[in-house]
Amino acid sequence: MARASVRVFHKLEGLFSIYKPPGVHWKLVRDTIETNLLKGINAAPPPAPRQRVQFLAEPTSVVAEGSNELTLSAASVPALAHHPLVSGPEFLHIGVGVGHRLDVFSSGVLVLGVGQSNKALTDLYRSHVTRDYTLEGELGMATDNFSHTGRLIERTTYDHITRDKLERVLAMMQGSNQKALLTYSKVDMSTQGAYELAVKGELRPDGKSPPIMTGLRLLHFQPPHFTLEVQCLNETQRYLCRILHEVGLELRSTAVCKGVRRTRDGPFTIQHALTHQHWTSTDVIQAIRQYRSSRKASKAKHTQPGKDTGTASQRQEMAEEAAVTGDSHRLHSVLTSKAFGS
Repeated sequence: MARASVRVFHKLEGLFSIYKPPGVHWKLVRDTIETNLLKGINAAPPPAPRQRVQFLAEPTSVVAEGSNELTLSAASVPALAHHPLVSGPEFLHIGVGVGHRLDVFSSGVLVLGVGQSNKALTDLYRSHVTRDYTLEGELGMATDNFSHTGRLIERTTYDHITRDKLERVLAMMQGSNQKALLTYSKVDMSTQGAYELAVKGELRPDGKSPPIMTGLRLLHFQPPHFTLEVQCLNETQRYLCRILHEVGLELRSTAVCKGVRRTRDGPFTIQHALTHQHWTSTDVIQAIRQYRSSRKASKAKHTQPGKDTGTASQRQEMAEEAAVTGDSHRLHSVLTSKAFGS
């Protein structure tokens, strides 16, 4: 029978998401979680100590008077070589992988995997799942790295900017990205399936592509501050900051990024991300169990007889599920059916 610590480790093999606070490097977050998980694994009750036979000398009172013979008796005693205080903790390292990373400046959902589930992180990244961000911008200044932490290189006016002008610029930028998405998706737009995917905004690039925005809208505008919601593919943190810089240029002004917050990474949302006080083995096991249950329920819903399972939204969800579970054959078949609009 497997030891308690080994059983705990197997329960931790899966994907889960945490909320990364701003100002903290992702490596520190990973190391902190790895340390907490090791503490939880090694805190499991140790197995019963092994017994060994040892010959002990009989007490002097038991030996007959005047006898010079040494009397020994067999006794079962614990084998101290396997005691935790002698051998040390059973687990010294576990592999904790990080999905699409966030830099020190950014915050939000960060997906991690433990053990053999690290392969699913790579499959999730290659499946072209979309990610949602909330970007905080400020008009009237430009820096060398497009964020407020960079070196100031220019100041501009912004009194002429209105909400309508800003929304028109955002619509223009989203339209140009939609054209790029059509180019990189390599889908014949004359087919009905491709048309449905385009209408629902569910086209995905075929192979490698540059960062592409699939959605862009204004959430808040109070000059000089404004907030955007962005859905994108293959993005980097610098690309997100550059979006705000380009928005400022299109408005005949300048803008810098004051905050990047990821609210969704594929199937992982901010509502289920573990905050710092919940980065423990118990909470991680519960998060992995809840995520597996939700994916199984979604899979059962899509495979019910008599229901149409071939819509574009369902195919996208099935593709994300196949990426997370590491089912490469299923992922290929889903993406192929999407490409041909079947």
